[in-house]
Amino acid sequence: MSKAILASRTGGPDVLQWVDVKVGKPARDAVQVAVKAIGVNFIDIYQRSGLYPVPLPFIPGGELCGEVVAIGKDVTGFEIGDRVATATAGNGAYAELANVKADKLVKVPRGISDETAAAMMLKGMTAQYLLRQVYRAGKDDTILVHAAAGGVGLILCQWAKSLGATVIGTVSTDAKAKLARANGCDYVINNQRKDFVKEVKRITKGEMLPVVYDSVGAATFPASLDCLHRFGLFVSYGNASGPVPAFSPALLAQKGSLFMTRPTLFDFVRTPQELHKVAAELFRVVKQGKVKIAVNQRYPLAEAAQAHRDLAERKTTGSIVLIP
Repeated sequence: MSKAILASRTGGPDVLQWVDVKVGKPARDAVQVAVKAIGVNFIDIYQRSGLYPVPLPFIPGGELCGEVVAIGKDVTGFEIGDRVATATAGNGAYAELANVKADKLVKVPRGISDETAAAMMLKGMTAQYLLRQVYRAGKDDTILVHAAAGGVGLILCQWAKSLGATVIGTVSTDAKAKLARANGCDYVINNQRKDFVKEVKRITKGEMLPVVYDSVGAATFPASLDCLHRFGLFVSYGNASGPVPAFSPALLAQKGSLFMTRPTLFDFVRTPQELHKVAAELFRVVKQGKVKIAVNQRYPLAEAAQAHRDLAERKTTGSIVLIP
């Protein structure tokens, strides 16, 4: 037996219960991981609340770092004692022991701690596909990153800056503004005090932007579209304030023949080859110091419900980890 967080129904943070669970041997294509650190992400809240349906009961969490303690008979490439991480386990990470399919795991290189690995896999690989695949930001680009002091935001801003882009970030408090400036933002807009569309227009001298990265959702839509120039790209990759409301595609035409995409990490790391390529680039920029991972909140695993409350109420910055 080992301990885990279990949700037997969907709802608020109180549905997360600290319980004993029986963990069997790993399947033929899986390994068993002694979990050292767990990343907390908005997708965990979406699954817990029922916004993203999953079979019940379930152990939340798809992001972890730990040590291999058992190996399925068909698994190759891993050994007992290997340090491994995943962001695509689906769920099951909020536990002391987890069985994870081997094709969802990558080895963690030396120089990256357990907490850092757990905090960076989903958010860092999200930043990779946003900046390197969805829109390849570079030195000629000025970009807008909403929630610039959040987990993905801090990584996204640093990485974009290292690529030579000019970065505009939005935040909700002065403290978050200071953090965003220290992590790659050339311009920071407190959207509780100022109209971010007007500020973008001022900063760009009316030229507006080629791309907006938006993890906020309802609260920043449709204003995000007004920050784009003709043929600009609106990248909606999260729903922190609720989903973007339904709208007519004609709106994109009215605002300058815009493009919109709603990407998800899982389509960019569907194969082991894609996963290893994306993770390798992330590990490289972190080890080079171009991107620093801010683990600003740590909670015992048993207090996962409080971590969910704090994340949902925007009381956190950077990454959150749970420690078994």
